[in-house]
Amino acid sequence: MGPLGLSTTLAGIVPRRLVGLRAYSGPAAVSNVLRLPERQQKGLMFPLQELERYLVPGVSAKLHVRTFDPSLEDIARAEVAFCPSPNHRIDYLSSAVRLDHAPSSSSPEICFIGRSNVGKSSLIKALFSLVPEVEVRVSKKPGHTKKMNFFKVGKYFTLVDMPGYGFKAPKDFVEMVEAYLKERTNLTRTFLLVDSVVGIQKADRIAIEMCEEYALPYVMVLTKIDKASKGHIAKQVLQIQEFVDTQTQGCFPQLFPVSSVTYSGIHLLRCFMTYVTGNCKINGRQLS
Repeated sequence: MGPLGLSTTLAGIVPRRLVGLRAYSGPAAVSNVLRLPERQQKGLMFPLQELERYLVPGVSAKLHVRTFDPSLEDIARAEVAFCPSPNHRIDYLSSAVRLDHAPSSSSPEICFIGRSNVGKSSLIKALFSLVPEVEVRVSKKPGHTKKMNFFKVGKYFTLVDMPGYGFKAPKDFVEMVEAYLKERTNLTRTFLLVDSVVGIQKADRIAIEMCEEYALPYVMVLTKIDKASKGHIAKQVLQIQEFVDTQTQGCFPQLFPVSSVTYSGIHLLRCFMTYVTGNCKINGRQLS
């Protein structure tokens, strides 16, 4: 189906109340991406597939580019979870320095964790870009987040922004994060952010070991793919993929490269978030 035909199809998927909102949101909204040339669409919606072009023939087969393979219609449906309405509020909920201070909730929860200055707050801001009133503080100085910050995505799920590890991490970081990861019963997936420009660092390996030790299902999100050449990012992605394949057990096999600047990969990541929290079907199937 071509872009025009798909846009017509999506018109029946996207509620009328969202049309005006998305018209001013640029590449943050699927409907706007579909107005772009096909090559540009692919780079924004499926950046991992786009990076295949920069690898030696045959080598690209090592990337798990279609383990999670939603249709554009699936991605558009999932986007509804990130659009507010009178009956669907998306907002900052609260902060906590200890697990016993965290808000109680029975809805699915996902958490974002990564090194200081990996671009965690910028990524969350991009994910919530269709809700500009949600306050996500982004600092130019690493180590800005000192608490666990909880964001409620209506009845769908809660997103938890964890403090960054490594440089300027809170003194009680290990105690805070370990308790959360081990004891938070409604935690459904951990999103471990890795800087795609520099690859997996020593501090990242410690976080990975923690997820593996606690047998947590997690996924690697590769940030800042706009900060280096496509060739360099493709090389780093290949190295990270080999690490995931050979040295992890609980990590989802497919990587999710993203840019908080160009919104590349943001739509696919939103879709994956709604899928792992049991809020959307992919190709007619729901996560069991």
